[in-house]
Amino acid sequence: MALLEVKNLGISFGGLRAVDDLNMSIEQGSLVGLIGPNGAGKTTAFNLLTGVYAPSEGTITLDGENLVGKGPTDICQAGIARTFQNIRLFSKMTVLDNVKVALHNHVSYGLVTSFFHIGAYAKKEKEMDERALEILKVFDLDGQADTLASNLPYGKQRKLEIARALATEPKLLLLDEPAAGMNPNETKELMDTIQLIRDKFKITILLIEHDMKLVSGICEYLYVLNFGMELAHGEPTEVLNDPKVITAYLGE
Repeated sequence: MALLEVKNLGISFGGLRAVDDLNMSIEQGSLVGLIGPNGAGKTTAFNLLTGVYAPSEGTITLDGENLVGKGPTDICQAGIARTFQNIRLFSKMTVLDNVKVALHNHVSYGLVTSFFHIGAYAKKEKEMDERALEILKVFDLDGQADTLASNLPYGKQRKLEIARALATEPKLLLLDEPAAGMNPNETKELMDTIQLIRDKFKITILLIEHDMKLVSGICEYLYVLNFGMELAHGEPTEVLNDPKVITAYLGE
């Protein structure tokens, strides 16, 4: 059974059919791209997968668990984490604390313990510091752990957002245009990082991206959306040379 199964997924906003009869099957450990021209419905599909929107119809199953009807918090705890087109960090918190926020998904202590810093508090906080630094080291951000997130360069803010998502220990990581705004050197470094975290952390990755060099360089399988509907799917070379896909991007 695939890790993620999406069947006949759809949503309408008034008279607009934003996603229509979307079907995807994503295997454990794979690195898959979701591509299409602007306005194709890609981010809407991510919002459906993460509970931001409730689908009008269809099913979403993660590792055998039905996710339809669950909210973003429950879906995150079930094993889906994401980043966003526009970076959403806690800008006035440190790099370390941005990652620790996500680690609280798996660490618990009571309100009294937290408020008075007693009992297991010190031990749990130390464990989270160590785990957060481990994750930051993967992204070469451990040396800036005490830096405010807002003071990081743009490319490193992108990496921090991925690191924070990774800290929730997802089964499936959704990356929404991770290379947006990056220069070619930063994009190449990001490609290496995405492959590293897939292999090191043994997680499945689904990404939205407009940079076709990145898509063809790291994705093993592609789904293409156009006007909310699936236009094509298959291996990158086949899909990117499909006349229908070329027309969708470039016009007749």
